[in-house]
Amino acid sequence: MPKRIPLLSLLVLLGLWSVPQPSFAQALVPYTLQLDSKELEQQGLILAQDAAQLARFQQFELALPRAQLSTQLAPQRFQTWFLLGTLYVQSQQVDKGITALQKAQSLEPKEASIRFSLGSAYFQQGKYQTAVSSIQEGLKLKPDVPEALFDLGNAYYKLGNSQQAIAQYQKAAAKDPKFWPAINNIGLVKYESGDVEGALRQWRAANSLDSKAAEPLLAMAVALYGKGDREQGLRMGEAAIRIDNRYTDLKFLKDNLWGDRLINDTKKFLQIPRIQASIAEAKSQPSPSEMAPQ
Repeated sequence: MPKRIPLLSLLVLLGLWSVPQPSFAQALVPYTLQLDSKELEQQGLILAQDAAQLARFQQFELALPRAQLSTQLAPQRFQTWFLLGTLYVQSQQVDKGITALQKAQSLEPKEASIRFSLGSAYFQQGKYQTAVSSIQEGLKLKPDVPEALFDLGNAYYKLGNSQQAIAQYQKAAAKDPKFWPAINNIGLVKYESGDVEGALRQWRAANSLDSKAAEPLLAMAVALYGKGDREQGLRMGEAAIRIDNRYTDLKFLKDNLWGDRLINDTKKFLQIPRIQASIAEAKSQPSPSEMAPQ
């Protein structure tokens, strides 16, 4: 599934504090007034809430300066550092993100979600074993979080440990049977091992949970076409491209953990004239990133 600011982190951030919103008059009070530390902290948390809401709607350029200011106004509240770190990671400023998240962890070492977010950041750096350790530490504090189990599976997969990857994906799906990305990724692992039928079963299951998910649909299309079921494969491929044409970008597929075997087969599939025509048509339409936020 496409990289994005983890929904888990945003939901956690939005629920980590309870700060009364200022009245209209309060909102107009300039920061140059002499405010006591409690008032400053409250203003910082309100700014952080505002930033989290903006991030939820992918307004990251507006969210980041608010989050930065919130850490200055409320430097002893882990929520502000947690938010800032998450936004830095989303903005591809991963080193800064890790520094902020580590600060958040020092302020609240028992908050599992900080460790999950650190794991995601280490994953982006390619430090997969460190990512595994951080996510496992979080799971000790808060077991059975589907999104964290999914991220743990991804890290194991990048380490080449397919058995552990599948085990974590299965745990994630067991905790949330509607969490199709975990089922989808079991298919990715199975396809790379040569188990095409096993991969197809997983992708069909993922597609049954979300028929508008382009990833399992395109993966099925490639596998079916390769097996000789060409017409069905082409129809599915056309449908997947109409849903989300980003999956026609091989780098995007690699970023979403598609392995060499599946990427090579997809590269051939995407060169088929009928599929090329679908790509050209889809690219004339707005991409999902240009549409309303998820």
